[in-house]
Amino acid sequence: MVPRKKKEMLRAGLGALAMIAIASLASSSNSASPQSSNGPNGNAYGYYVTNNTPGFISRAVDQGPADPNTVISVTAWLKLQNENQLGQLVQQLYNKNSPNFHKWLNQSQFNASFSPTAQQVNAVQNFLTAHGFSVTGVAENNFYVKVQGSIGQVEQAFHTSIHNFSFNGATHRSNTSDPAGNDPSMGLIAAVTGMDDLGYEPAYSFPVEADPTNGQFYPLGTGPAGAFFESQCFTGVQTLTFPNNATASTVPQATYTGSVYGAPITNKQLGHLPSCGYQPSEVQTAYNLNALYAQGFDGSGQTIVIVDAYGSDTIQQDAEIFSQVYGLPDITPANFQIAKAPGLVNNPKGPARNWTIETTLDVEWAHALAPKANIALVTATDRSSLDEAVNLAVVRHLGNVISNSWSSIEIFGNPATHDRMNRILQMAAAEGVDVNFATGDFGDETIRIGIKAVDFPASSPFATGIGGTSLALNPDNTMAFQTGWGTNLTRLANPISTHSSPVIPPLIFGFQDGAGGGTSAEFAKPAFQSGLPGNARLVPDISMLADPQTGAELIETFNGVTEVGVIGGTSLATPLFSAVMAIASQKAGHGLGQAAALVYNLPAGAVTDVVPISAPTNAHGTITTASGTITLAPEQLAGPLGNTTVFYAPLFNSPASTRWDVLTFGTDSSLTTAVGWDNVTGVGTPNGQAFVNAIAP
Repeated sequence: MVPRKKKEMLRAGLGALAMIAIASLASSSNSASPQSSNGPNGNAYGYYVTNNTPGFISRAVDQGPADPNTVISVTAWLKLQNENQLGQLVQQLYNKNSPNFHKWLNQSQFNASFSPTAQQVNAVQNFLTAHGFSVTGVAENNFYVKVQGSIGQVEQAFHTSIHNFSFNGATHRSNTSDPAGNDPSMGLIAAVTGMDDLGYEPAYSFPVEADPTNGQFYPLGTGPAGAFFESQCFTGVQTLTFPNNATASTVPQATYTGSVYGAPITNKQLGHLPSCGYQPSEVQTAYNLNALYAQGFDGSGQTIVIVDAYGSDTIQQDAEIFSQVYGLPDITPANFQIAKAPGLVNNPKGPARNWTIETTLDVEWAHALAPKANIALVTATDRSSLDEAVNLAVVRHLGNVISNSWSSIEIFGNPATHDRMNRILQMAAAEGVDVNFATGDFGDETIRIGIKAVDFPASSPFATGIGGTSLALNPDNTMAFQTGWGTNLTRLANPISTHSSPVIPPLIFGFQDGAGGGTSAEFAKPAFQSGLPGNARLVPDISMLADPQTGAELIETFNGVTEVGVIGGTSLATPLFSAVMAIASQKAGHGLGQAAALVYNLPAGAVTDVVPISAPTNAHGTITTASGTITLAPEQLAGPLGNTTVFYAPLFNSPASTRWDVLTFGTDSSLTTAVGWDNVTGVGTPNGQAFVNAIAP
């Protein structure tokens, strides 16, 4: 694993300042007060872990009790010492008027003031082993005890029932009520995770009409100057008639005129493969990073920590091939290390569920924008235990920036476990570590759950939420334009094998994917968002390239074959932004802390505001049938538009299906791109050197 960087153990009386700050605040008890509560069988218990039942079960179908013999892993998270004071101290560390401003704690100081004691950990561990559990890990900062046992043991120890639920086409298990008990050790427990297995999901996305699971990849071969896909994503205006063999008298037929997105599907020349995708040098130029590289600010001396579940067996070879193809520094044991979070290697939940793709994307594109930074990949044993991996990354201070390209729907989790992640993120904030999270790839989430919601942990007031954009380049790779990522799809014509017969009426699929954002249902507005409306936490904070239609090239080995394809999602935006923050930390000479607290109210030019944009000619057309001719305006072909009034709607010929569509950019469900902060892109995108100079003068 990457060696922990040495820090000054004391900074100008920092320890004294921290202890004075804590002492000046009201003290609080570490144990829950006994209370009378009712469990599932009507018994009263003295201790109750409140708000520890997932929200998703209220929208799921209960399929009955889970097999009590199934072995699972659960984690008991302990209450912190001085937990209320921790929040106040973090506020002081980020308040420019406080004597504690940016006087970060080290881990020893944090542990002494806030972490559970060894005696408390022993008490919880003894309670769990007495109920037959096997201990598989204890957090280095005493935050949790991780154990393995049967579902029946879990039910008996915590006086709850665990059922299977059908939810969104999948089966998940969950407790049906909050954990409870009479043992005094229960009073030390703040949350229990692992009873449900909903977990977190990676936030990557493939271009529309590509295989939704595997994307569209090609055997690697050799690309000219490292490029495989077309980088000029938006071309001139065309007029098309369907079917493509129509004569003046053909009925029915349709004619459409509009700007065109994507290279011709007949292109076979490497460097111009359809539809569109960017290599590292193109993205570096687009975000004005070359001037920083010229000054030696390229991540040298910094480590970007990437947290994913499971990892990838081929990540080292794939990242090295990526580096060789695109002329980046080699990936070697000297700059790339893997650390595994505590827990059993053979996880009972089984398959990695596409985390190999996520891991590859995160490592390759963090390396692409901060090429001289080290990378520490921290892998969780399960997608439900990623919080434990983040905790390990912070405790060992593997780096000043942590990148997390995964999320879950906020309202489907439970406040107790969210609170534990918040305590980890508060610890990171107190120690000057920036922790970034993807905001998700489904806009306002109504496409998945029928109601508006945001994704967690990006919605945490102690995290930095990363939204997403669509990006177009000039021939010199400078930025031509960008807009908020959100894609609508409307079918115009069938595959070429049908002579591109017209689809009458056009088939409106509507929203496909887009950056997550909106208003938290759980967390209050943090101080750094005081200039924004409302009283709740808003996401995202900032954004970078995420749209898979203007996405990034990815190299990965599938079934022994090394292939290249295009990928996007806020999973792309998050390592990109994390790389920029690593460069800023290099310039500052130290960690900068939570980025969200820095990106609001920056000087002009530090961030590029992302605004809605219209195509030179948005697609429009006519359809002629035996009944006559009708005219279709851009708004009819681009819809549904929700709150969006300005959009970019070009014609698109899919290389996967050979169909013709209207592919609309800037339509992100009910979310809207606007001047200033918006719920798709946050404050905008970092403007390379100007951004780094602004946050690290």
